[in-house]
Amino acid sequence: MKNNKFADRARKLTRAYRVTDGKGFRLKQFDPRDTGDLTDEDKPAAQEALRNGVEMLAELQARLYAQDRWAVLLIFQAVDAAGKDSAIKHVMSGVNPSGCEVASFKAPSPEELDHDFLWRCAERLPERGKIGIFNRSYYEEVLIVRVHPEILAREKLPTELVTKDIWRERHKDIRCFERYLARNGVKICKFFLNVSPEEQKKRFLERLDDPEKHWKFSAADVRERQYWKEYMAAFEDMIRHTATEYAPWYVVPADNKWFTRIVVAGAVIDAMDSLQLEYPKLAPVARAELAKARRELMAEK
Repeated sequence: MKNNKFADRARKLTRAYRVTDGKGFRLKQFDPRDTGDLTDEDKPAAQEALRNGVEMLAELQARLYAQDRWAVLLIFQAVDAAGKDSAIKHVMSGVNPSGCEVASFKAPSPEELDHDFLWRCAERLPERGKIGIFNRSYYEEVLIVRVHPEILAREKLPTELVTKDIWRERHKDIRCFERYLARNGVKICKFFLNVSPEEQKKRFLERLDDPEKHWKFSAADVRERQYWKEYMAAFEDMIRHTATEYAPWYVVPADNKWFTRIVVAGAVIDAMDSLQLEYPKLAPVARAELAKARRELMAEK
């Protein structure tokens, strides 16, 4: 009963940020600073709710693994310093590592460039019974590659295939790929962490001021800020053309990390709870074997 109530609360919390039909979607309608009806004074209660959510995710993941019918794929996309790593770390902290794998996709290798743009991600899809997390994904092919056409030129595509329709075609390919996954038992949740340019600047400066965070900083990240409008246009078009019922996008406010984590946790709980995961029920013969094993153990001296 407690878990059912928590899942209901998670569903209500995340509903405002869930996009299942991109028609008419506008990114400007989503405020990066939004914290729902919560304020900074609610942070302690929110953190307690997150701890409860992490416990529930651990239970759902155990059922997912035992049932061995579904796989869950979580995709995170955002500009740099939006908090992808932090959200993944905190939300998935209670999940059994043997049932969860994180894949981070950076610049493609020469081998990956010799394949189609979905290939390297398809190689890392989760098995049945497991959770797969993509920190960036094939969506980079309609984001950074779109903003920087010179990257597309290195992908070895036949010239006649690189037309003005390539982004529309890639969006369609992604929708078809995700429909295929959904039809094969992969539950997909996609998160765009929506951070403001002001908050990103603040986090970059924090990395520069803290020696322990210097390793996170890259001058290239700062240079990318000059393409902010282009990136936001690409994100908006991406969500507009790839948000579906079977693979929804969550446009998560990311200026307040404590709220970001709650929304992400709530969305994952809602998605997994909808699968009606249960521990397998044993057949009568198997139950008889268990009873026999119990009797033998109890008979030992």
